[in-house]
Parts: sequence; C-alpha cells; structure tokens
Amino acid sequence: MPLTQPTGRFDWWRQSTSHARKALAAASLGWLLDAFDVMLYALVLASLILDLGMSKQTAGILGSITLIAAAFGGLLFGLIADRFGRTRALVWSVLIYAVFTAACGFAHTVVELAIFRILLGIGVGGEWASGAALVSETWPAEHRGKALGLMQSCWAIGYALAALTAGIILPWKGWRPVFFVGLIPALFTLFIRRNVPEPDAWIHQRRLTNRNPHAIAGFKHLFTPDLRWTTAAVTLMNAFCLFAWWGFNLWVPAYLSLPAARGGLGLSAHAMSYTVIAMQGGMWFGYISFGFLADALGRKRCYIVFLITAAALMFLYGHLHTPLLLLILGPFLAFFGTGYFTGFAAVTSEIFETGIRATGMGFAYNTGRIASAIAPFAVGSMAQQHGFGAAFGVAGLAFLAAACCWIWIPETKGRAIAA
Repeated sequence: MPLTQPTGRFDWWRQSTSHARKALAAASLGWLLDAFDVMLYALVLASLILDLGMSKQTAGILGSITLIAAAFGGLLFGLIADRFGRTRALVWSVLIYAVFTAACGFAHTVVELAIFRILLGIGVGGEWASGAALVSETWPAEHRGKALGLMQSCWAIGYALAALTAGIILPWKGWRPVFFVGLIPALFTLFIRRNVPEPDAWIHQRRLTNRNPHAIAGFKHLFTPDLRWTTAAVTLMNAFCLFAWWGFNLWVPAYLSLPAARGGLGLSAHAMSYTVIAMQGGMWFGYISFGFLADALGRKRCYIVFLITAAALMFLYGHLHTPLLLLILGPFLAFFGTGYFTGFAAVTSEIFETGIRATGMGFAYNTGRIASAIAPFAVGSMAQQHGFGAAFGVAGLAFLAAACCWIWIPETKGRAIAA
C-alpha cells in the first residue's frame, strides 16, 4: 500500500520502519568505509610512484587490477547475497577489504602491493551489491531514491575522511601508516551482525527456494527475452560511467601533487588534501540531490542531464592549471560527475526481481567495472604521453557515451519491489 503523502521535509524518514533505518545505516557506513579504504591508494599514489619507482603506466595497472578484482568480488558476493543473505555478505566483504587495505602498508615491492590490492578489491566489490540490495528491499518505491541517495552520499564522506587522513599522516609518517588506518572498518562488522536483520523480501524468497531448490536463480536469468537488452544497456552505461569516474578520480590527487616536471601542479600534501575534500562536498550534495530529483522527475531524465553536464565540466577541468580555479570548479564537477550513481542502485533494484536482485545488481555494476578497469591505465598512459588535459578529455567522452546508452534503458520510477 502506498505511503501517505509526506507533509514535512523529513517525513519520508520518519515514516520508515526501524529495520529500514538500521539497514540504511549499515549499508551507508559500509559504503563510507569502502570509499575510505579504496581511495587511500589514489591519495598516496604520488608518494608510491616516487618511493617504489613506478611509472604512471604501472601505477595505472595497479588501479586497473584492483577494479577487475572488485568486479569479480561483486559478481561473487551478488550470488552470496542472494543465496545466504544480504547482511552476511556485507559482513564478509567489509572484513576482506579492511584486512587487505592494512596489508598494503607492509608492501615493499610492486608485486606485493598488487597482490594486496587484488584481495582488497574482492571485498570492495562485494560491499555495494550487498548493501544496495539491503536498502532497496527495506524502503518503499516512494522514497527508495532518497534512501539510496543517502547511502551513496557516504562515499563522498569516506573519500573526504581518507583525504583528511592522508593530509595528516602522509607528511608526518609517510604512506605506510595511511594504509594501516584502513583496518578500522573491521570493527564495524560487529554492529551489522548484532543489529541488522535480513529483509522480509529476501526471507520470503528464501523460503520459496528452500521448497523448490531448482528455483534458485543465477546469471542466466538476467538474459531472458524480456530482460536481455535492458541488462546489456544498463551494464554498458555503467561501464562508461565507471571508466570516466575512475579515470578522473584515481588521477586527480596525483595530478595535483606531482611536480611540474612530471606533468602535475606540484601542490603540497595539505593543499592537495584540501582540494580533494572540497570536491567531496560537491560529490555529497550530488548524491543527495539526485535521489530527491530522481524520485520527483524520474531516473532517466536526471541521469542524462547529469552525465552531459559532467562531460562539459570534465573538458574544462582538464584545461585549467590555476589551483584556485580548480578548487572552485572541482565541487561542481564532482556534483554532476558522481551524483548519478545514486540512480544506478534504484534503477537496477527496480529492474530485477527479488530472486535475482543482488545477482543482477552485482552483474550490471561489476561487469561494467571490468570493462572500465582499463581506465586507470588508459588515462595514466594518455597523461604520460599527452598530458593530463587530453587524459581527462577521454574521461569526458565516456560520460557522453554513457548518456547515449539511456536510449535503451526504461524509466523505472515508482516500481514497487516484491518477491
């Protein structure tokens, strides 16, 4: 039954159940800590390049293999979440990425660092599919975009906390202790296990499959005649989005920090940190705003506007070299160049039914991640040969390609989620 029309700004929150709020808190904190751990690499990348003697191409390869590992982790944990539970999968994924983030601080060679980044990536990929399915199944259609927007906005907070941590610890103790702080999320799993129950929709679906084990869904169910083209289009769209996002965000801290002789702006660790933190402010508002806009105006319209605007701002950012102008433009680029991710969880949760929801969300997000894994290497190589302006321009073109994919993706606003 639809909820009564909210009469106050925060009625949508007060009308939810306690289970829904706990699920949102767990998924939001998991996503925040996911961002905190995975983005530490980008924030210490300039130091790693100098300390371990890496080229930009090698640094980009490390970023790419982390994304590939995250993609396989997402596919794996999508299946785990559908078969064993959303909260259980969430706990396991957080433990994996916390432990191996800390392990990166013990790496003394590029090979050791690569191994730890691969294992970290498996946990990072698993968190999104588990957490997004958990939130989608506990919030009603009227407010699903807002709830997922709040969850997605925690990525910006986690990224900002990582930038703050790097800004404080990196000049003081170097890059190794920065990674050690990444172990903190492991403590968060205690909260999940004690306070977050499984969604009713998943419990109901589990009972059905227990009575009929042959009804357990897998990847083949994502390509039935009525789903195959939508699955392909939403996966390709996300691949372009992730290419643009990682190609830009993995290299922005290095662009700001590297000396001019290496193609950067030569900012201090503190100045780089403050610039990145300012961008996270814009990113946070983008996540939150997109959720409200998508619930009111529709997912498709908002996605297209955000992506086209992000492409234009990306081209502009790549050709500015004044730190103050980049500090001002950065939050606007982050607003449009990231906020749309709020809509992806809403759209995919509304496309796929409960029995294949986490599997479908994990497939669409993480297959796109596999395709986008070339971004850190491609952008790094482009920056090495032609400069960061041309490299960021490639990311802008990916945003435009993502907008074009919406020709084949239906509007899903208002769809109810049921078993």
